[in-house]
Amino acid sequence: MMRTFFSARSDATAVSNLRAWSDNQLIAAAKSGRRAPFGELFERHMKRVFCVTRRIIRNREDAEDVAQECFLNAFVHLKDFDGRSQFATWLTRIAINAALMKLRKNRGAREVPIDEPSLSSEPVAQREFRYDAPDPEKSCSLRERKRIVKSAISRLRPRARNVVELIHLQEHSIRETAQILGISTGAVKTRMFHAKIALHRMPLLHGVDGSNCAGQAE
Repeated sequence: MMRTFFSARSDATAVSNLRAWSDNQLIAAAKSGRRAPFGELFERHMKRVFCVTRRIIRNREDAEDVAQECFLNAFVHLKDFDGRSQFATWLTRIAINAALMKLRKNRGAREVPIDEPSLSSEPVAQREFRYDAPDPEKSCSLRERKRIVKSAISRLRPRARNVVELIHLQEHSIRETAQILGISTGAVKTRMFHAKIALHRMPLLHGVDGSNCAGQAE
């Protein structure tokens, strides 16, 4: 099972008795910005979350990706957890939603043919000669977003930046990226996870859609 920078052992401020803390204590500490308490939550609940995503998504690699994405979402939105339900219940809902979204995305990619005929009732001649150039204002806005995202990527630490550039800018697969860098596919996923968190935290990207910030640099 993959590990991330949430691991308590990677945090110099980690205390030795985190395992004795309750979920509520860990959540309160994590909300204050400490990584080690969330790392303990990750270690405590990762197996359960993975079991949830694996039941929905049969592919183990996809299930691991979704489980990791679940913890990313939980970390980003931890401030919104109000304690009215158990943390495990809240986390499970995030995992189920993420897994179902992944299934819909995969199913859509399989079911929609590349050469799907147009269902438009517009006459062929009109469709062929219609002016479909993109709106200049939208094009300018898109270029500006790409410029901002690329600038943000350039500020990442080298190991994370290399992975983002290979996958999102040069369009290599995870396996190809691992081969190029001489690391495992798990390490590639972990570095990508680090990059997503770092990009999310950058003030530069607060005006850009953070859910797909790396993809906008393509």
